[in-house]
Amino acid sequence: EHWRTFIVEEDFKFISQNGLNAVRIPVGWWIASDPTPPPPFVGGSLQALDNAFQWAEKYGLKVIIDLHAAPGSQNGWEHSGSRDSSQEWGKTDETITQTVAVIDFLASRYAKSPSLYAVELINEPLSPGATLSSVIEYYKAGYAAVRRHTSTAFVVMSNRLGPMKPRELFPMASGFKRSVIDVHYYNLFEDMFNNMTVQQNIDFVYNNRSSQLNYVTTSNGPLTFVGEWVAEWQVVGAGKEDYQRLAEAQMEVYGRASFGWAYWTLKNVRKHWSLEWMINNGYIKL
Repeated sequence: EHWRTFIVEEDFKFISQNGLNAVRIPVGWWIASDPTPPPPFVGGSLQALDNAFQWAEKYGLKVIIDLHAAPGSQNGWEHSGSRDSSQEWGKTDETITQTVAVIDFLASRYAKSPSLYAVELINEPLSPGATLSSVIEYYKAGYAAVRRHTSTAFVVMSNRLGPMKPRELFPMASGFKRSVIDVHYYNLFEDMFNNMTVQQNIDFVYNNRSSQLNYVTTSNGPLTFVGEWVAEWQVVGAGKEDYQRLAEAQMEVYGRASFGWAYWTLKNVRKHWSLEWMINNGYIKL
């Protein structure tokens, strides 16, 4: 019922008419065993992705397939398919081999679609559980899997969250053709944002986020992608104009990313997290 009603063809029409040119679509590893994935996962996601490609082609949009949940979970959070905070991905060769097979499945299925723009190999692997060596081993194998089917699709590699070095993937990614580093910037989820004012948040975007993005954007390295951001913060009692300024600041800074940005997310019950609501209510102008 959710897949049938939540995102429909009309949404792709809306996206195409509002200054957006691509969609980043999160999928779970069990999509490769659709329609009968192992429990507790539910069948139907492959048909939903097929529909998305059909609509994207109809409205001239590009698709970034984002493997948001890997076998065993790469970060222990619910959005990576973990119910109990366990983070097992990368601890065995089997989880990596299984994940590469999912990428191979997706790349082969959609390689001939004019809308396939990029394949994101994994979303938000969390250190120290996801070690740099396991992530690099996987990215090399995942890149090769995509290239078996397409030479034109970009291959997106998410920076690790947690303790890490922002350029730690550069030595590997710089040797790849059409490679992209994905960074996620939220003025949320860290204590440092709890007591910031409206202006402090906006200054943080113009100063700190700008320098962070500059640091990972190099002339001869991989392209950069702010794959997730949102015009939401910890500020209490902020007005519409404050939100407009926050959105504008982020679009100005993240617009410098060489691969562009993606808002999280198109639709959400929490208004500011819904790009559709933000556009329709004049909070974001593209």
